[in-house]
Amino acid sequence: MTRDVCATLIPHGEEFTLAKGDKVTITHRLGGNFTVMTLEGMYRIAAKDADALGEDSAETTNREDHSDQTPADAEQIKENLKTVFDPEIPVNVVDLGLIYRVEIEDVADRGRIAFVDLTLTAPGCGMGPVIAEDVKGKVLELPGIDDAEVEIVWDPPWSQDLISEEGKMELGLI
Repeated sequence: MTRDVCATLIPHGEEFTLAKGDKVTITHRLGGNFTVMTLEGMYRIAAKDADALGEDSAETTNREDHSDQTPADAEQIKENLKTVFDPEIPVNVVDLGLIYRVEIEDVADRGRIAFVDLTLTAPGCGMGPVIAEDVKGKVLELPGIDDAEVEIVWDPPWSQDLISEEGKMELGLI
C-alpha cells in the first residue's frame, strides 16, 4: 500500500485500515473496486482509493450534469448495475440475480426517485450495506435520477436458479 486506506473486511463488512507499506495481492478488479488478500484476510478497497494500490481509478462520474440527456429508465438502470459486483463473486449483481425490482417514481417534493430491491446470496453477508451503497451510487450516476432508495430484501430467497446464463457461464456452472 502506498498510503493508509479504509478497507472493508470480506465477508463481515467491518471497516479496517490497511496501512502504508502493507503487502496486498489484488485478486479481483471488479466494477472499479478491488478485492485484495493480506495475511490477515480478504478486503474490498473502493475505486476512489485505487491510487493506494498503484492503480488507476476506474471511477467515471460523480453526479455529472445530465440536464441535456433523456432521463434513464429501469432497463438503463439495470444495465448500469452490471458494473456492481459482490466482492467475493466475479459476476455482477444483475447476472447473479440479486436485483429483484427497479422502479422509477416521480415524487412531488423529491423529484425522480429510483427504487431498487436487492437481495444477497446469503442472509448473514456483512457486505450487504456495501453492495447496496454501490448500487445506489451507480443508479445516481444516470441522467434524470434525483435520488435512489435501495432496500435489501429476502423474499423470495435467492437461489442459483436466479443466475443468468451469462453468470452461470462465468461461474462455470454450465
